[in-house]
Amino acid sequence: MPEIEIKDIRPDEAFELQREDPNAVIVDVRTTMEYQYVGHPAGALHVPWMEAPEWRVLPDFAERIRQALRHHAPVEDVTVMTICRSGKRSRAAAEALAKHGFKRLYNVAEGFEGDLDAHKRRGRINGWRQRGLPWEQS
Repeated sequence: MPEIEIKDIRPDEAFELQREDPNAVIVDVRTTMEYQYVGHPAGALHVPWMEAPEWRVLPDFAERIRQALRHHAPVEDVTVMTICRSGKRSRAAAEALAKHGFKRLYNVAEGFEGDLDAHKRRGRINGWRQRGLPWEQS
């Protein structure tokens, strides 16, 4: 099976792709606590990559994504853009999805909160929120 390329994109590029492609979906792979209390891209699907207290990758992650997308286009036609806090977990999640047959994959490289600044704080340099894109909290 040929290796699927997973392209890193900025949050603003993900937002535009979602607006232009009716089959594009942002999937937030952070924990439920992060998704609810820190906030998430407006309209993003939430499928955790891992959860507390075990902090292990959920073994049925790809199947959970398939179930979450069942009301969208067929999986092979869906553009999945994974997002997490900073782009690292979402990269690993996209790589796992590639191994489970997903073909149109993007990683939102800056994530929701962005990179750390000189004071080791997120949300000041880049990321979904810092770029002023639509977001919400539970």
